[in-house]
Amino acid sequence: MQIEKMEVGAFAANCYLVACKETRHGVIIDPGAEGKQIIKQAEKMGMNVNYIINTHGHIDHVGSNMEVKNAFDVPVMVHEKDASMFRSPQASLAIFTGKGKLKPPDQTFREGDEFQVGQLTIRILETPGHTPGSVTLDINGRLFTGDTLFAGSIGRTDLPGGSYRQIIESIKQKILVYRDDTVVYPGHGPLTTVAEERQFNPFLA
Repeated sequence: MQIEKMEVGAFAANCYLVACKETRHGVIIDPGAEGKQIIKQAEKMGMNVNYIINTHGHIDHVGSNMEVKNAFDVPVMVHEKDASMFRSPQASLAIFTGKGKLKPPDQTFREGDEFQVGQLTIRILETPGHTPGSVTLDINGRLFTGDTLFAGSIGRTDLPGGSYRQIIESIKQKILVYRDDTVVYPGHGPLTTVAEERQFNPFLA
């Protein structure tokens, strides 16, 4: 598996390009901004993009969905509980970037759904708390946590649809159950591991 991390936009969100080394099929996770650079990187990697997957519906993670979608003619996917956010500039936070309604996703998913992309198995874990439809993606045992879990921190819960109780439950019940050496790819900031967060994250004490 080949993973390329790109820090994009004014909010420094992490966009991930994940490709199967054997088949070159892959996915783009959270193209929040700088669509041209994301497209260029995917082409440089020789990726055959199959899906655009959003970990949640906030503008800093979905802002370049359409630009990237149009370049590769692939569907945009998000959890069913966050799909309505695309119609609300307030819920998606698009209002803070001067944008209005966003084009809705092409497909939705829910807990336990799986997608095969080359030799990559992508499994959906519902991890609400930052938003009602926030998810963590398990891709061959690597965890892409969006804005649920960061290195040494957790996602905000003071935005519409957020819940501190839910996000802590999500992390403890869905993420910390993985092996200590499981690598975590957050929506902002550096990579971490399950062991690091279990031991040192002050929110999870």
